[in-house]
Amino acid sequence: MKLSVIVPVYNMVAGNKLQFCLDSLVNQTITDYEIIAVDDASTDRSKEVLMEYQARYPHLFKVLSHEVNKRQGGAKNTGLREATGEWIGFIDSDDWISPDYYEKLLKKAEETDADMVGCDYNLVYNQTFEVGEIVQNNSMDQTGVLDNEKHKKLIMRSGSMVIKIYKHQIIRDNHLAFPEGIFYEDNCAGPVWSLYFTHFEKVEEPLYYYYQHNSSTVHYITVQKCKDRMVAASIFLQECNDRGFTEKYLKEIEYRFTELYFVNTLFSYMLGAKNRKLSFVESLKQGMWQAFPNFQQNEYYQKLTNEEEKQMIALLEKSTIKFFNYYGLKVWVRKVRKKLKI
Repeated sequence: MKLSVIVPVYNMVAGNKLQFCLDSLVNQTITDYEIIAVDDASTDRSKEVLMEYQARYPHLFKVLSHEVNKRQGGAKNTGLREATGEWIGFIDSDDWISPDYYEKLLKKAEETDADMVGCDYNLVYNQTFEVGEIVQNNSMDQTGVLDNEKHKKLIMRSGSMVIKIYKHQIIRDNHLAFPEGIFYEDNCAGPVWSLYFTHFEKVEEPLYYYYQHNSSTVHYITVQKCKDRMVAASIFLQECNDRGFTEKYLKEIEYRFTELYFVNTLFSYMLGAKNRKLSFVESLKQGMWQAFPNFQQNEYYQKLTNEEEKQMIALLEKSTIKFFNYYGLKVWVRKVRKKLKI
């Protein structure tokens, strides 16, 4: 088997999302592949739809299911355990791909002897194959034979894991997997996985369609999501320690942890979470300073964190209460101005 495509599925029937995704998968221009769809304890008709596709495409389709929801990381791990393909691909069950997506990625792999291949993607707001807003998933200076400098760049910006294919043998040999039961599993796994691959190539076309819709999990902030991001960052750091990467890539790992665990979580919580609590911000602060007390001296932090955020973090370092009140007031003023269209 050339390729295994793993599709984690949870409550995606509404709006024809699951069906549109699966139709794009069964109509690929390659023939030597399998689709492993993992129903993650859906409460709608998702499993029923998957079984219909398995009945229609028995040579392509395999359906697995969870009794308990394990989120996307758990569903991907279940799929990986059953996959037989030489290559592994993932797709979110509300997105879709061009008919020649896997043909082009596999061809690039064969031409270059790469063990990881990706492409760009585009943002779309309805179910169409017309190209929308194109987004670069990885930069070309990350591609080619992966030396230390390119691995550093991939730690910093590993790109989305669903917009790539991976050599299965490397996944197996290095026991690579996803954290389960949390959001942001790719934020943890992506940088760690990238360090085991030796040659990364890109097809410079937007072959993946990333569907923007109201029920998408990335479009709203909850306290649980903030906590999950912190957990994902902590697992990432532990994985780097356990796998012996921390000393070699300390600055990059420190910054990636800082960005994921602390900066992104802090400001998304303050901007989007309801019923914000001072105690949450204090615990976040303590966790960051405990992990990396000198993170503000990191060269990437100095270059890449914007000035307003650095000023606010400096205020937080001095006083959690002052930060909480001051930034909370800023958020309130922004919302009022937006409402009044000032």
